[in-house]
Amino acid sequence: MPFFIRRRKKNFNSQSIFSITWRKFRKNRFGMGWFVFLCLLVTISLLGYLITPDHTPYCNEQILEIRLLKPGTQMDFLAVKNKQSIDNQNKGWLNTMLFGKPNPYHLIPFTNIQYKDDSVTVTVFNETAPFNRKSFCKEEVVKVVHRTFLLGTDRYGRDMLSQLIIGARVSLSIGFVAVCIALLIGVFIGAAAGYFGGRTDSVILWFINVVWSVPSLLLVIAISFVLGSGFWQVFIAIGLTMWVDVARVVRGQFISLREKEYVEASKALGFHNFTIIFKHILPNITGTLTVISASNFASAILMEAGLSFLGIGVQPPMPSWGNMIKENYGYIILDYAYLAIIPGMAIVLLVLAFMILGNSLRDAMDVSS
Repeated sequence: MPFFIRRRKKNFNSQSIFSITWRKFRKNRFGMGWFVFLCLLVTISLLGYLITPDHTPYCNEQILEIRLLKPGTQMDFLAVKNKQSIDNQNKGWLNTMLFGKPNPYHLIPFTNIQYKDDSVTVTVFNETAPFNRKSFCKEEVVKVVHRTFLLGTDRYGRDMLSQLIIGARVSLSIGFVAVCIALLIGVFIGAAAGYFGGRTDSVILWFINVVWSVPSLLLVIAISFVLGSGFWQVFIAIGLTMWVDVARVVRGQFISLREKEYVEASKALGFHNFTIIFKHILPNITGTLTVISASNFASAILMEAGLSFLGIGVQPPMPSWGNMIKENYGYIILDYAYLAIIPGMAIVLLVLAFMILGNSLRDAMDVSS
């Protein structure tokens, strides 16, 4: 058979398998709904600072006069020129989307404003000093800004919705990178153990069991102490502890597949072990890896939130759902319990979405159904 015919037939089969899996997945309306939710959340996270009400880096614009505003509160601000010059204002939308941009104005919340000659006088909104008045020259005043705080503000006067959106970006990025690190290490070690067997399998299995015996959270904390606290350190710490599950699953799959006829035929034809592992066996366990990756994604998000809550994960001022819970859990018994409940519910929904997605993918890839 000519080469181009064989090539076309191979592509047709792979496309058929993908289309069959996608059709079966779409029939699961429950899983499809959560998949749409995840796609929407990923899109919002990618847009980031372009859609957040607070465009400043880390959404860390603190206006103490408006601390602990209730959700839905509307407020007027007087935008006054900053005395300090602010650079990188015109670096393009991509730079703004990724890193935000400093606010060129100083925002002053007010309840009343009066214009007189060349001056503007406002009554500053402040619960502790309700009659505080300030005057500015008209040259200093840029404009009047009206803002609505859909989720209110925290105790530092920061917009909760902006913090929540950038916190979603942090959780998703940490989960993605940690899963990639876990797959890279776990697939390599598990494939070597399952394919070669013998003494190689015994040594690798002993090492896997040693790492497996240590609680994951304690191991993450130990690695975090060694690497230090920070954004990139959390990536590495979580990724270095999640490869064990991947390695055990890959090892079991390789043990069951290495005795198949097509593997024996590949050996008889003289194919290199590297080719047999990565081109003949590994593509047959992509479904299993997809399901375990979805589960590990959820575990990575929970680990990051736990580390941030303990203070050894993502460090302020970078927003994180775990940090938001840590800063506001004291308000649980007060009227501001939503400050901790909202990020907590966000973690629950994101983890639940990945778990349901993993189960839906497992059902869709099941050849017996």
